[in-house]
Amino acid sequence: MLTAWFRLVYTAVAFVAVLHLVTVYRLLTTPVCLTLFGSGPLHALTQLELNSFRYDWSLSLVIFAIHLVLLGYLIFRSGYIPKILGILLALDGFGWLISSLRPYLYPNVHLGFLFTVSFVELLLPLWLVIRGWRIQEPTVGRDEAVIREYIPSPGARRSALEQMNLLR
Repeated sequence: MLTAWFRLVYTAVAFVAVLHLVTVYRLLTTPVCLTLFGSGPLHALTQLELNSFRYDWSLSLVIFAIHLVLLGYLIFRSGYIPKILGILLALDGFGWLISSLRPYLYPNVHLGFLFTVSFVELLLPLWLVIRGWRIQEPTVGRDEAVIREYIPSPGARRSALEQMNLLR
């Protein structure tokens, strides 16, 4: 659930960042803006909006990186998808995090090679299209084993098993 929330927050922040670009477009294409502001203030306002876009976009990429690390961890823990995909996605998330924080923490370091690591994200949808349709639902025995593992008290366990049987 936390991974999904990070994805939603990333989407919202990225949307706000893109709205800065829409504002720049409107400033530069609306003829009345040039007459209202003049050339100098219009350029200053445009630069302010572009810088706001850069900062918001960098923040959204940090949130996206955290999402990828969490998603990689979930894939690693699941028994459905190969663990190597989870490891690669987590490493990709760390790459995005390092790349997004570079202008603030270590501006003189060249990290252009991290861009190629981002293609790892294409492996998960590719795997899901090629092999993912073969994933089978867990059996009843496995569900009960999971409930026994995570619900220690017998009364709560019995209630969870009864609810599972009602759902079927």
